[in-house]
Amino acid sequence: MLSQLKEGEYNSYYATYISKAEYPNIVEGLKNSQKEFVDFIQSIPQEKFIHAYAEGKWTIAEVFQHIIDTERIFAYRALRFARNDKTPIMGFEQDDYVPNSNANNLSQKDLITDFNAVRNCSISLFNSFTDEMLTRIGEASGSPMSARAAGYILAGHQKHHLEVIKERYS
Repeated sequence: MLSQLKEGEYNSYYATYISKAEYPNIVEGLKNSQKEFVDFIQSIPQEKFIHAYAEGKWTIAEVFQHIIDTERIFAYRALRFARNDKTPIMGFEQDDYVPNSNANNLSQKDLITDFNAVRNCSISLFNSFTDEMLTRIGEASGSPMSARAAGYILAGHQKHHLEVIKERYS
């Protein structure tokens, strides 16, 4: 939620995702968006789940795996920042992850189980942070980021991809 964050808590690249975070409370936002997302994914037929809307684009299964992978990475970043670890964290190349993810060979059920496990861990992690921990800042991909910015990015990133799936794949 952009209104809660101060200048210097995130790179402007992430503003799009943060602006899509609908709840001021990170834990509440992660919980509410979890059910909405899983319900939507369950409504997609399996044959459409491994369909890409254009040549060279990701399938829905690959987008889903990308959301899971990104959540793992940003939760890790939040943990490091909340614990006041000042060691810079390198970025990651999402386009290297997807073709190596095996997502198209996993069932919706398997991906949903994985997503729920990761999301539940994220909820537990953010629930354990104090207000002070949430505002601690570290460095990721050469830019400052607070633990709470990482949390809003998680929720907004998922929302962004939900909108893309609805727009381009439905």
